Amino acid sequence: MSTPAARRHHWPLANEARYLGPHEGSQPMDVTIVMRHRGGIRPTPAAWPHQPAVARADFGTQWGADPADADAIRQFAGKHGLQETSCELHRRVMHLRGTPQQLQQAFGVQFGRYQMPDGGPEMIGCHLPPSLPSELSPSVIAVLGLDSRPVARPHFRRPAATPTTTYTPVQLGALYQFPAQLDGTGQTIAVIELGGGFTQGDFTAYMQSLGIKAPTVNVVSVQGGTSQPGGDADGEVMLDVEVIGALAPGATLSVYFAPNTDQGFYEAISQAAHDTSHPSVISISWGGPEDSWSASALSAMQSALQDAAAMGVTVTVACGDSGFTDGESDNKPHVDFPASSPFALACGGTKLLSSGHTISSETVWNELAGNEGATGGGVSASFALPTWQQSSGVPAGTNGYAGRGVPDVAGDADPNTGYQVRVDGQDQVIGGTSAVAPLWAALIARFNQQLGANVGDPHAALYGIGTAAFNDITQGNNGQFQAAKGWDACTGLGTPKGQTLLDALAQLKTGGGTTTPAQPPQPTAPGKPTKPTKPTKPKKPKK
Repeated sequence: MSTPAARRHHWPLANEARYLGPHEGSQPMDVTIVMRHRGGIRPTPAAWPHQPAVARADFGTQWGADPADADAIRQFAGKHGLQETSCELHRRVMHLRGTPQQLQQAFGVQFGRYQMPDGGPEMIGCHLPPSLPSELSPSVIAVLGLDSRPVARPHFRRPAATPTTTYTPVQLGALYQFPAQLDGTGQTIAVIELGGGFTQGDFTAYMQSLGIKAPTVNVVSVQGGTSQPGGDADGEVMLDVEVIGALAPGATLSVYFAPNTDQGFYEAISQAAHDTSHPSVISISWGGPEDSWSASALSAMQSALQDAAAMGVTVTVACGDSGFTDGESDNKPHVDFPASSPFALACGGTKLLSSGHTISSETVWNELAGNEGATGGGVSASFALPTWQQSSGVPAGTNGYAGRGVPDVAGDADPNTGYQVRVDGQDQVIGGTSAVAPLWAALIARFNQQLGANVGDPHAALYGIGTAAFNDITQGNNGQFQAAKGWDACTGLGTPKGQTLLDALAQLKTGGGTTTPAQPPQPTAPGKPTKPTKPTKPKKPKK
């Protein structure tokens, strides 16, 4: 198998773009208005097994946008000459179109022309986030689509040299004791992509090489986003679908391609959650540092993830490949969003070695010394410590803030013990936490198949079950946070013992155990820290 020379594309985010001058064009722009839930009351996540999921058909009536809020937005739009192009109350979105001049006047923004340091097309951006006029508050959570700069990067890595230890997803499924005789039949798994393209020929050939019938893959366009093979992000797309296809071949895959903008990312999650194909799992391998998001975009994204959880959809998210800094240059701890959302099953990374059909060694993925990445992980500065994590010993965050700990779970991610995949006609090895999100998505699909109901928001159940159903990772660090017995900010609860975990979930369903479902907190301003339940100082990495 050939592995291409190491080539790690730099995936810049909005704040790296260079300002070129004011935007003077008149081409109309389309924006997404994200409305609050009906009555301003947020839905409760469907937490296994105590809280039943809200049926998608009933969601709009219970938790969609209030028609009165939509009417208020229409009045505002009319005053500013904005045209309503569509409205979906069940998804809490209204789409408006207007000229740049109309949008600037309506939302108090100043458009500029931006370009990334490495060139590329010019993009429209806002120097400051939009301000919501008083007549739209509190009906509106966010206005998305006023800025076309990227908000996320894919979390995959290629090894610098041909690794000696690699795995097919099937081999990893066996090492992680994925429940035999289950293949995700009856499940639909949604995959969110903000770039790259899917190639059916490569996927079919890859599945044939594993001796597995290729599952159906449906490609869905969101906000004008399309599958565009031929770029580096193809590695992300094919890694996602090939890991899921190999480990849940009985499931149907729906791949949502959206622009890499706050509008595109939100719309992709929202559309996947509400899709009539009824996905039971959403896999996301894209994200950006928590503090790179505007407060309104963060709140909008969080509300989409909450909708998914309320409908019983499990969302697995990669937590980043740049260690404790999440790629920021200040050498301070940062976590990646949307992995840091309490509604996301945040997936960290390990380095896995095996002997025969068993794991011989599994440690924290950390190749920072060789500039080949490390698992993300740390403490959120935007989301408070959830109740289901209060006994996990999450360390105090920035300024003593008691934040949500990241990740929740882990899996093999080191590119030097990476995944054998096929991309753009070539057999390659790829790693990164991008591989762990689809790995867990496939496992959850198998669980749903056996349990006869969606696991939904898994946090209370997984933390209640504890590390007995996980391979507890106790060696290694991600640059600041140290692995330890029990939960840690490198690998969470650990990597899965699949059958053991399924048995524990089944026992909870029959009343043989208890968990405490809880409403995870919403975004909070880190300027007013709360005191941690059990403050602990992050351990320094061993020399």
